[in-house]
Amino acid sequence: MNAFFHALTFFTRIPVPWLKPSEKAWRDSVAWYPAVGLVIGCVLWIVHEAALWAFPPLIAAVLTCTAWVYITGGLHLDGWMDLADGLGSSRTQERMLEIMKDSRSGAMAVLAAILLLFLKTAGITELAGLLTNPPNQASLSGLLAGGPRAEGLTLYSGSLLLVLIPFAARAHVLLAIRCFPNVSSDNGVGKGIGAGLRLWHIVAAYAAVLGLGWWIAGIQAIAAVAVSLLFSLWFARGICRRLGGLTGDCYGAIIESSEAVMLLVAAGSWWT
Repeated sequence: MNAFFHALTFFTRIPVPWLKPSEKAWRDSVAWYPAVGLVIGCVLWIVHEAALWAFPPLIAAVLTCTAWVYITGGLHLDGWMDLADGLGSSRTQERMLEIMKDSRSGAMAVLAAILLLFLKTAGITELAGLLTNPPNQASLSGLLAGGPRAEGLTLYSGSLLLVLIPFAARAHVLLAIRCFPNVSSDNGVGKGIGAGLRLWHIVAAYAAVLGLGWWIAGIQAIAAVAVSLLFSLWFARGICRRLGGLTGDCYGAIIESSEAVMLLVAAGSWWT
């Protein structure tokens, strides 16, 4: 479990005072990234449910998105912004990598962050609409007895999808780490990140993601995961063509973008 706690402290602001620093645990922590995503998702679900109790859906969505950024420390959002600055510069590969290392944020980074946060907030708002005005509302007893899909329900609760989305996004990152080269510098966050990753870790992560998704929302959740997976692979391949491989910033960008894609697919009007 020490490897899990390493991943938890790296990916979130959740304090782990009993953590035992270990180079081996750090290498092995990559396999626990999806589990950390599940923890993040549970926190978001609780925040969203509480916010919906006190506020209209739009305000609840803003608060949930704020909590999303806060609990991750803005780590992945920073990667998304750095990548936008680098790719948006349209310079040489070496120069783009240098721009991404710069701690200052340019216009492309700011625009990318604003658009992403707007998109996530809008997606959460639509999911709240599915929660507050479902075709058939499931009771708590029905949920515990047969899951959210009991009694032939389709997508009854948008809030529960918030548990799945960070979970699946970090499974996508495991696949990106496994399938694409890394070009991080010697002191870069992404350097050696896949040393402790095994194929069975990825298989287990996706088995858990698909099982949870089917339990929560059936085909809607599976479609959201599948589309975001295809997008993340296409996105990672495009980055590699421009940069020669992936960096720590790229992994963060893949997480952020795949989360947004899942929100888009799950909240799409084609399900109604």
